[in-house]
Amino acid sequence: MSNNRIVKHPILPIKHSEKIFFYWNGKQLSAKKGEVISSALFAHDIKIFGHHPKDKSAQGIFCANGQCAKCSVMVDGVSLKSCMTTVKAGMQVSSIEGLPVLPETTKHIINEVEELEFDVLIIGGGPAGLSAAIQLGNHNINTLIVDDKIQLGGKLVLQTHKFFGSVEDSFAGTRGNDIGRKLAKLVEEKDNIEVWPNSTALYVYKDKKVGVLKNNIYKLIKPQIILNTAGAREKFLSFKGNSLAGIYGAGAFQTLVNRDLVSPAKRLFIVGGGNVGLIAGYHALQAGIDVVGLVEVMPSCGGYKVHADKLARLGVPIFTSHTVAQANGDESVESVTIAEVDKNFKPKQGTEKTIKCDTLLIAVGLESVSEFAEEAKNAGIKVFSAGDAKEIAEASSAMFNGKIAGVKVAKEINPDIDDIPENWYQKAEILKKEAGRKYNYKILDQEEGVFPIIHCLQEIPCNPCSTICPTNSINMENDPLMDLPVYKGKCIGCGKCVTICPGLAITLVDYRENQEFPKITLPYELSNYNVDAGDTALCVDIEGNELGYFRINNVLEIKSNKTQLIKLIVPKVLAKKIVSFRVQKSEVSRPVRKEEAIISESKMVCLCERVTEEEIRKLIAKGITDLNQIKAITRAGMGPCGAKSCDSLIKQIFKQEGIEPDEIVENTRRPIFVEVPLGIFAKGGKK
Repeated sequence: MSNNRIVKHPILPIKHSEKIFFYWNGKQLSAKKGEVISSALFAHDIKIFGHHPKDKSAQGIFCANGQCAKCSVMVDGVSLKSCMTTVKAGMQVSSIEGLPVLPETTKHIINEVEELEFDVLIIGGGPAGLSAAIQLGNHNINTLIVDDKIQLGGKLVLQTHKFFGSVEDSFAGTRGNDIGRKLAKLVEEKDNIEVWPNSTALYVYKDKKVGVLKNNIYKLIKPQIILNTAGAREKFLSFKGNSLAGIYGAGAFQTLVNRDLVSPAKRLFIVGGGNVGLIAGYHALQAGIDVVGLVEVMPSCGGYKVHADKLARLGVPIFTSHTVAQANGDESVESVTIAEVDKNFKPKQGTEKTIKCDTLLIAVGLESVSEFAEEAKNAGIKVFSAGDAKEIAEASSAMFNGKIAGVKVAKEINPDIDDIPENWYQKAEILKKEAGRKYNYKILDQEEGVFPIIHCLQEIPCNPCSTICPTNSINMENDPLMDLPVYKGKCIGCGKCVTICPGLAITLVDYRENQEFPKITLPYELSNYNVDAGDTALCVDIEGNELGYFRINNVLEIKSNKTQLIKLIVPKVLAKKIVSFRVQKSEVSRPVRKEEAIISESKMVCLCERVTEEEIRKLIAKGITDLNQIKAITRAGMGPCGAKSCDSLIKQIFKQEGIEPDEIVENTRRPIFVEVPLGIFAKGGKK
């Protein structure tokens, strides 16, 4: 059986964890201590965990975040989510096929449920929650953080790229996983902050108590204030074959690759050109996975231009004004067919092309996890939200807005705390801005000395290059965060700006030794695609256009932030144009003859209950606009995920059919938000 464990990574350390053994369908397998079941199975190339009882379609993972139930397995006789269940030695895990054998009944002893009081309950230990907790700690507010992961940091744990934003306020220029560790450490140093990892907030009840599952023990929390920083869940997409195994959200992909160091793919195709999809593509390359293409329905990618440029330079084809037509395969993805779209986003006949891949990564937007805030309001509890749970934005924005929320909450408890400075709000607005205008190059005519070429051509909130320059030669002219950096001054060739730039968008040109053949310095982070002095590299411009092969003169390791500086000697006519070099060969993305194998012509809307788009449209045509009625007829939204995936898809269909949002009757939300074995409530936490 193949081993999909990542054994070399340019950023993440490869740790040798203790090995334990468990059983999958009666066969003994190994796992790393502390690893979840889904990652252990993927490490052994087991990506199909069972088949749906309704249509026998393959079941695997989608979110790897506990939001859906596609990865459910039987664990010692109980149905659990494999992405949220830690492997234990001797554990018996099996696929859910047919009617499972129920465990032997035991006599339940009903215990008293422990009730605890806190000034503040923070739901979610990601960038916003941790930043808020630090402020609450500074003001001696008795606070509890509840997070369903073993490790604090939220999505920061999954980010191996350097962050944008402000150096002063959001650690710009530092890698996301390092930021997560820094924030967690600051929280752990606060005596008045209690942290419950591996714990899930289940519901906010009308008696102003919150049910929390702490390490499988049910407790009730009574807070004065709730701060919802639960983040966001990924949206799904409707297309033919969208229920095949091998179709994941970006978060699931990054969890496997960057948290658990397990490779879920050999040939990856990405749907969605926002920052999430673009960054995931870069993470895939860092893990040694071929990224065979990325499709974006708009005329240009919605994410930062530096992210898109970075992928294009490394050899990833980006198909703008294209959509995914269908995923092809028997049980799992074997290829994807894409097509160009017209101005109304309709596929153009005859423009289809099919590319072989084994995994589709869906990155088409996020939806705030707002249910905790809504139910808290209904219960009459004072509630605040921050981060993606309030408004979808970058993690740098989540950190700073979490900081503001923390002070706001502290001031509710203690009105004597100083007011929040006005410039905090101004900075918060800047940090959450989307990418702005794009500009053309303004390259110096200078051909002597040494100086940086800045290939950042779009307004984005980012300033590490101007912050780190020892001679203050790089400046943001008007706005210290949103302006493009401009070089004016005396460069000493230290290369600090090249090393820190999150977009790898600064190079150095050095004419001091030879004006006809200057030396250039390029940033490089993919040491798993090894380059050495003496190698020949295919150099490219900002958009990936080939400029020729040139010999690498020197490779300098910057161990402090795991970046390499690649030095080449090139003709002066190209010195200011070269930005990087290609690592992925064009052959990996070559279109093939269209595959005919597809599991279904249907577009699935509800993965839990196997409800198709066609079924929903027929009901809407009959005049049904009540989601509860649709659920009663089709069971869409009745599955284990509790409508977390299908709700937004059904609303998209309403929009396409011309139904206004105020005409739609929302699903009635009932306790609880996450599936829990009933024995948890009856037995004080024991299964």
